[in-house]
Amino acid sequence: MGRAQKMVTLDEITELCTRRGFFYQTGKIYGGLSGFYDYGPLGVDLMKNILDDWWWYFVERRDDIYGLSGSIITHPKVWEASGHVESFIDYIVVCQKCGTEYRADHLLEDLGVKVEQYTLEGIKTLLRSHNVRCPACGGELSEPRAFNLMFSTNLGPKKSPPFIVYLRPETAQLIFVNFKNVVFSMGATLPFGIAQYGKAFRNEISPRNFLFRLREFIQMEIEYFVNPKKLNDCPYFDEIKDIEINLLSAEDQEKGLEQARKIKVEDAVTSGLIGSEWHAYWIAESLRWLWRIGLSPQNLRVREHIKSELAHYAQQTFDVEYYFPYMGWKEIEGISNRTDFDLRRHQEHSGEPLHIVDDGEKVIPYVIEPSFGLERIILAVLTEAYTIEEKRTYLRLKPRIAPFKVAVFPLVKRDGLDTLARKIYNELRDRFRAYYDEDGSIGKRYAKADEIGVPFCVTVDGQTATDGTVTVRYRDTRQQVRVPREHLAELLHNGIEEKS
Repeated sequence: MGRAQKMVTLDEITELCTRRGFFYQTGKIYGGLSGFYDYGPLGVDLMKNILDDWWWYFVERRDDIYGLSGSIITHPKVWEASGHVESFIDYIVVCQKCGTEYRADHLLEDLGVKVEQYTLEGIKTLLRSHNVRCPACGGELSEPRAFNLMFSTNLGPKKSPPFIVYLRPETAQLIFVNFKNVVFSMGATLPFGIAQYGKAFRNEISPRNFLFRLREFIQMEIEYFVNPKKLNDCPYFDEIKDIEINLLSAEDQEKGLEQARKIKVEDAVTSGLIGSEWHAYWIAESLRWLWRIGLSPQNLRVREHIKSELAHYAQQTFDVEYYFPYMGWKEIEGISNRTDFDLRRHQEHSGEPLHIVDDGEKVIPYVIEPSFGLERIILAVLTEAYTIEEKRTYLRLKPRIAPFKVAVFPLVKRDGLDTLARKIYNELRDRFRAYYDEDGSIGKRYAKADEIGVPFCVTVDGQTATDGTVTVRYRDTRQQVRVPREHLAELLHNGIEEKS
């Protein structure tokens, strides 16, 4: 399978994002805080555009998915019932010499060691057999110990004992505990989904790789509820059955294979590689959205979790992975069949019935969960878009997600061209995210626009004043065309809403 051709480095992506106002390390003037980043002016627009498009694609244009925005802090028993208090852990080791803390499986992965048994004993055995030492100073490492990733805090005034609550480590549980509310208030019937996006928090032992592993991040999640007897009754299956995906099965991985096979979705289901039509549908639909925002099919693969990776709640899980030239295949989305685990657990712990009536029968539905990590998707989008061509660096962002859609420039800052250009800019900015720039040479202004991914630049010159036409420059091709001023907005609209 093909890999990304642009050998961009993580340092180049990080430098561009910081210099051009996409992201800043939080509290940088005080030395920064590992695992936390602030969205800058361009980053906020990029984030909003991706979130808006995700919401439109998965919620607004459908009639079977309802929106939700759950609380960041909820009743702590939610996390006891879900299993997070007990089992939401990673394994930590500490250098006995310099005191540096590490996530044990990351140290092993950095050495090329595959962690197949993610248990305390499995980690211990691998650390010993490979004589893993501190990467910083070469010191000996402590025995690994379990570390819960949830942030905790005390609620309300000081009590004895304090009432401990948690920052949510995922958004999914807020959907499950509101399942009954949505069914009642919206009259929802199976199959249907609930979607939300928002902040989640994980106290990562060793956050790293810029936006890839953070302690505060945004999730976009859908919990899609299906009668367990109807997992192969997906009415949308014909829409996606002929889509080809790059699939790396658990069976192939256990044989030591790393190359994904290209296979049609329908064939993956009939052969048993994907367990149901509904699971396959959400894999394909997720890929269609990722393609829509600019990720290339050849740089995406669908990797099944092997048995030792499977979460306690999952029957089958696939990761959608993106090929980052600087760190290889990495997960940007997980799509899991969570069975009825969550609803059943919350029913048992709360005493509230969480069934729904389907075909006259009380059903606790199974759940297919597409779960996207926004910052990881942004990093993938920026990596895909970063292009060096004939000494020109530009971001080949899809117009629909680009922070600015259009820039307006007067060719020179005199002869009334600046006044005319501002009028045109004012007309456009009511419809499009636009900016105006009159400083420096036109070449430098084009270069800046290219570097921040502006798909269209409009230049006002002497001819504009005589015949009312402007020059539109296309970012990717650098092609320039003359367009009547009155047709400009329509041209931009059609370019931004390109079908893909």
